[in-house]
Amino acid sequence: MKYPTQRVALAYFIGAMILFGVQIIVGIVAGSVYVFPNFLADVVPFNILRMIHTNALIVWLLMGFFGCGYYLVPEEAERDIESPFLAYVQLGLLMFGALAAVAGYLFGIHEGREFLEQPLWIKAAIVVVALIYLYNISMTIMKGRKTAIGNVLLLGMWGIAVFWLFAFYNPGNIALDKVYWWYIVHLWVEGVWELVMASVLAFLMIKMTGVDREVIEKWLYAIVGLALFSGVLGTGHHYYWIGAPGYWQWIGSIFSTFEVAPFFAMVIFAFTMVWKGRRDHPNKAAMLWSLGCTVGAFFGAGVWGFMHTLSFVNYYSHGTQVTAAHGHLAFFGAYVMLNLAMITYAMPYLRKRAPYNQVLNMWSFWIMTSAMAFMTFTLTFAGVVQVHLQRVLGMSYMEVQDQLALFYWMRLGAGAFVGIACLLFLYSVFGPVREEKPARIDMPLQPAN
Repeated sequence: MKYPTQRVALAYFIGAMILFGVQIIVGIVAGSVYVFPNFLADVVPFNILRMIHTNALIVWLLMGFFGCGYYLVPEEAERDIESPFLAYVQLGLLMFGALAAVAGYLFGIHEGREFLEQPLWIKAAIVVVALIYLYNISMTIMKGRKTAIGNVLLLGMWGIAVFWLFAFYNPGNIALDKVYWWYIVHLWVEGVWELVMASVLAFLMIKMTGVDREVIEKWLYAIVGLALFSGVLGTGHHYYWIGAPGYWQWIGSIFSTFEVAPFFAMVIFAFTMVWKGRRDHPNKAAMLWSLGCTVGAFFGAGVWGFMHTLSFVNYYSHGTQVTAAHGHLAFFGAYVMLNLAMITYAMPYLRKRAPYNQVLNMWSFWIMTSAMAFMTFTLTFAGVVQVHLQRVLGMSYMEVQDQLALFYWMRLGAGAFVGIACLLFLYSVFGPVREEKPARIDMPLQPAN
């Protein structure tokens, strides 16, 4: 580490990985309910399991973003974090709020709005957490060196905080509620989160490829422009069937099509930088996660999103397992892999050791990625069958669910492999540290006797 206060990121990464484990465990349990409908029904109903699964995902990704920021901002600004003490206070509040929310959900204490189930006081605590973070990184950047990476990250984080404020607005009209509800759910993951993703990827490319900063920053600005151009009005693909005016079907369809562009640009960007750099960085696992992140995001958020984003297709596919396929691969490819890439890169420095457990980490990558791909294909096929039986032939919902049992078994199996890969990853970054021996030792040529 170049700056001592970067060590704050370690605590955030540990907290994020704890919640990552919770999310995976609860996800596997929720997947079990699809094949054993009465499993834990009297203890933890399915709606609570799903609530914990999705909320843990959102919170640990945010916690990972905060850790990424606290690690990279000092290097970008060339100064220590403004207040490490406030950073730890922020983490404590965030962890307490997350655990309190989960405990409340188990006792049926929630507001019922999907992704925004948190009680009012927890929403307010999240605002406090965001303000502490924004103060810390804003002051650090303002008093230090200004770079495109720091500025884009700051813009993304401010966007996350601003759009979160719509969580406090809950109008009585359900159509109006959904209009503003998507301001958070969509403009986060398909808007400002993409800015965070692009800035973290740019940082990783600079560190691991050695390509000139000017080249990477040009790519970064292009990706950010594409993301904002397509993502803001792309929100319209959620307004097709909620009672909004009909013009949203045109706006949503057109701009959602463009949403593929920033993710494709990220793929080209990452692979081009690695090819241009031709630098044999010792942390091969971090490079693998970084490149995999761009490919996963392109297919999950881009291709699978485009598959059912046009209004005349979405008329049949919305709310089916096609949506679940897109959601799982998009979140995993774009943001889960991004955090795992940054954690893999930063942990050797945070633990003051050379890159370690490389093979184990890369095995976790291939197992987790393969399992998520299999899950996505399984849910896609299930969604196609569901559309035909339910939306075309008019069979009842529960009749159709019986026909999808095989697909749900396959998804559960894929989820189990994701759990195994998660354990491998956690052990590879937090397990016993050993110094790796170099593959070969280059000795200077000795003169002949």
